[in-house]
Amino acid sequence: MSSPATLDALKSRIRLLERPSARGKGTVAFGIDQIDGHLPELGLPRAALHEISGGGPDAVHGAAASLFAAGILARLQSGLARPVLDRPVLSRPVLWCTTRQDVFAPGLACAGLHPDRVIHAVADDDTAVLLVMEEALRHPGLSAVLGEVARLPMTASRRLVLAAEKTGVMALALRRRPEGRPEEAGHNAAYSRWCVTPMPSSPLPVPGIGRARWQVELTRCRGAAPKTWMMEACDAQGRLALPAELANRPAASRRVA
Repeated sequence: MSSPATLDALKSRIRLLERPSARGKGTVAFGIDQIDGHLPELGLPRAALHEISGGGPDAVHGAAASLFAAGILARLQSGLARPVLDRPVLSRPVLWCTTRQDVFAPGLACAGLHPDRVIHAVADDDTAVLLVMEEALRHPGLSAVLGEVARLPMTASRRLVLAAEKTGVMALALRRRPEGRPEEAGHNAAYSRWCVTPMPSSPLPVPGIGRARWQVELTRCRGAAPKTWMMEACDAQGRLALPAELANRPAASRRVA
């Protein structure tokens, strides 16, 4: 009788054979077995649209979502993509489009996304941001396109998906919820949807502030069930980490509800 690990490995290989995007355009790994192993393609497909939002409407939640997105882009550009991309692809910049001139470059650099790898664009409103994203996704000279929007309509999201699939340029929609307003629910064509919530930082043996922690929630993904993980925030290379008390547990007790 086959072991669960063998069956999981076979299922993963079958999913890779069934999904052409994993073979043709590649994926970006998180570098965490608990997350990558849960995703159908063992990472985030590059030729797709992914949505990221904060767990609340304030700036702290928005910053966590931004840094989570920056970590994905940093890992894409640092070579943590499968298959391994050649150097010309890795050196291509990211386009970051928003309606506000408040992107904090030093903060993105702390998550591994350095200023010289980012092209910033400012648009008048969400509609303009989505148009800029769609046009930029058609440009193979970029490695990824990120747009900050409050709303992501189904029609616009489908257009972004088609553009990303054609060139293999990753698309990220960073949802910003205006303070004092409820989150606008709705369906869109994103391959995966993530929600990032700041949590108390890691305890230190001496007074001070430890590495930030996030609750990372996969709220929707094609071929995968929703799931939540407790993670330490991105480091200077864009890598997440399991908190020490979880990483050191026996394998059978590492599940995070």
